[in-house]
Amino acid sequence: MDLLNDHPRPVDGIRVGIGGWTFAPWRDNFYPKGLVQRRELEYASRKLTAIEVNGTYYGAQKPATYAKWASETPEGFVFSAKAPMRIMQSRALAKTGPQIEDFVGGIASLGDRLGPLVWQFDANQKIQREPFSEFLQLLPREVEGRTLRHVLDVRDAAFVDADYIALARRHNMATVFTDSEEHPSFADVTADFVYARLMCSQSDVPTGYTAQQLSNWAERAHRWADGQQPAKLPSLSPEPAPQRKRDVYIFFISAAKERNPAAAMGLIERL
Repeated sequence: MDLLNDHPRPVDGIRVGIGGWTFAPWRDNFYPKGLVQRRELEYASRKLTAIEVNGTYYGAQKPATYAKWASETPEGFVFSAKAPMRIMQSRALAKTGPQIEDFVGGIASLGDRLGPLVWQFDANQKIQREPFSEFLQLLPREVEGRTLRHVLDVRDAAFVDADYIALARRHNMATVFTDSEEHPSFADVTADFVYARLMCSQSDVPTGYTAQQLSNWAERAHRWADGQQPAKLPSLSPEPAPQRKRDVYIFFISAAKERNPAAAMGLIERL
């Protein structure tokens, strides 16, 4: 099976993907019958333009593993990755510098396949403004000569407000937009890129989202990429973001997970 010569390219800086690449139901509706498991990343990376790695939230991989992942994907493809939860759950956020350096130094082995790093603070974490601000200053802006992009996924609803938006903008760090009611949902643009996690796929819809919904998300993605703000999305800050071209990352995550590859490919087709 030739997997190497056919793969989508990002459109206007918009990348679309799913969470991970190992999920048994995908062997019935995404991966070709008979494809060996060790080639699943190779295949997925030629149908999508990005993958969000969730496994690193539970523990970082060895640099050699990251390098192997990179070698199996085509040029232009990127991984985003969650930082290990032990960092964000530390009782002394401002002292996590060595752990941050260790994680970033290892995952740098992805080379030019390294996309945004996601720093997830769960809903049960009550965040204090000053330690959080000090933590953001610890996040490196580059590694091995490559610019690093950081995404803040704060799920403490009491912390997420206009001041949080202003803080993220000062550091040029993206905040997660999600369409799920389970997490704070807001579409304020805070960086030179946008990061969206779409978490409402439906099992009774073959493509997870309906054709109209996918067309709507394609339109919103293009507006984000053009530096505009899509209409009818919630916001927290009265201050608009400056208009400028932006890269956009959209991931179909969780919910009816078996449908997420079809949703991602449907969005890529509309883009």
